[in-house]
Amino acid sequence: APILRHFLTAEFRPTRMVLLLQREVAETLAAKPGKMTLLSVSVQLYASVRILFTVPPEAFTPPPRVESAVVRLDVHSRPVIDVEDEERFFAVVRAGFRNPRKQLHNAIAQGLWLPSGAAPDLLRAAGIDPTRRAQTLTLEEWERLARAYGALKRQIDERRASR
Repeated sequence: APILRHFLTAEFRPTRMVLLLQREVAETLAAKPGKMTLLSVSVQLYASVRILFTVPPEAFTPPPRVESAVVRLDVHSRPVIDVEDEERFFAVVRAGFRNPRKQLHNAIAQGLWLPSGAAPDLLRAAGIDPTRRAQTLTLEEWERLARAYGALKRQIDERRASR
């Protein structure tokens, strides 16, 4: 993941990458909402992902115990959605996926250290059902949540400053 992120965010990045990966990793990169992971979100923010074909273990000597897949990443010149603050975006996404089996309001509350009861309101402000799980969100929903979190942080900071 760090190597992919390096190439996808570098100042002089490739426009296309063709990679041979373990099939499960390739499927993770190409995942749709419902099966998304932190890696899926991280890669799909910067590139379109397409699995070209699978490669059987017998194609290698010695054969591995897993199938491989060739993946094509068409790298965009900027993120595919308008991200207000990439650092905040990824902080929110990491918080959501920290406990992927939990409902989003619980994962976000713990991951972002939100005040008691703030997570469901934050999710509703972003137009997201608090009982959903992280893997079901689209890139656009993650950005709406990151923007709502930014607004909440500003409110909290303003309250603290006025005391």
